[in-house]
Amino acid sequence: MRPEKPARSEKQIRQTKPVASAVRPGPVIKGRGKPRIKKDGEDLIRLNKYISNSGVCSRREADKLIQAGAVQVNGKIVTELGTKIAPTDKVMYGDQTISREKPRYILLNKPKGYITTVDDPEKRKTVMSLIAGACRERVYPVGRLDRNTTGLLLFTNDGNIAKKLTHPRYGIRKIYHVELDKNLSKPDFTKIVDGLKLEDGFIKIDTLEYVGDGKDKKQVGLELHSGQNRVVRRIFESLDYKVVKLDRVYYAGLTKKNLPRGEYRFLDEIEVNMLKMISDKP
Repeated sequence: MRPEKPARSEKQIRQTKPVASAVRPGPVIKGRGKPRIKKDGEDLIRLNKYISNSGVCSRREADKLIQAGAVQVNGKIVTELGTKIAPTDKVMYGDQTISREKPRYILLNKPKGYITTVDDPEKRKTVMSLIAGACRERVYPVGRLDRNTTGLLLFTNDGNIAKKLTHPRYGIRKIYHVELDKNLSKPDFTKIVDGLKLEDGFIKIDTLEYVGDGKDKKQVGLELHSGQNRVVRRIFESLDYKVVKLDRVYYAGLTKKNLPRGEYRFLDEIEVNMLKMISDKP
C-alpha cells in the first residue's frame, strides 16, 4: 500500500508555475542553428516569396538557393522549404541583404533611339531614363527591344513574373507592326507563314497579315511567341527586305491604348492579375 502524499502548504501552492500548455508558441524557423520562435500576430510570408518579391529571382529558383544553404535569416542559415518569416527579419543571400519591396509593374511605350539596358558603359540613352522617378523600388525591363524598335516594354521588380514572361516554355504572345523598304511579295509572304530556317534554327510565326485594307504591301502585322534575339528583323532580312520601322503593339495581353510614345503608366490590378495567371501556367 502506497503511503499518502503530504498535503501541500498554502505557500507551496502560491509558488507553483503556470501550466505550460497555456502558452501558445508561434511558428519556428527551422534549419541550421538554434530555431527562433516568432511572436503571435506577426505578418508572416514564405521565405521563397520574400526573395522573389525582392526581384532576386523566381520562387522556384529561391527554393534552390534555400536548399543549397545560400540564404540566411537573422544570421542563421535556413534550408527548410516552406519556412515563413516576418517583414522585420533580416534576410541575406550571400553578402547581400534582401529587402522586401512592393511589387511594381510599369508599361512603357518605348520610342526609337533608346537601348534596353539598366546601364550603358558607352553612355547611350537607355530606357531607364524614360521611367526615372516613377517609383522608389528598383525595377528592370522584361526582355528587350533593340535600339530602333519601338513599342511596349514592361518593367517590374517581380522576379517570378519576369522570369516566366521571358521563358520560351510559356510562349508569350507578341504582335508587331512592321514597315518594309519594299512590297512584301506573295511568295515571300507564304514562305514566312510556312516557316523559315534562320542561323539559330527554324522559326515559325503564328500569323501574318497586310495592314489595313492590304493595299500597302510594305506594311504587315506579325504575331509570334518566339523570344529569339532580333527575330522579326532577321525573318525579313533573310528574304532581302529591310525593316524600316518595327513597333511592338501587343505584349502578353497588354496594348498601347491611351499610352503615347515615350510615356509610361502603372498596370492596374486587373492587368497584374492577368500576368500572374499567365505566369502560373504549369
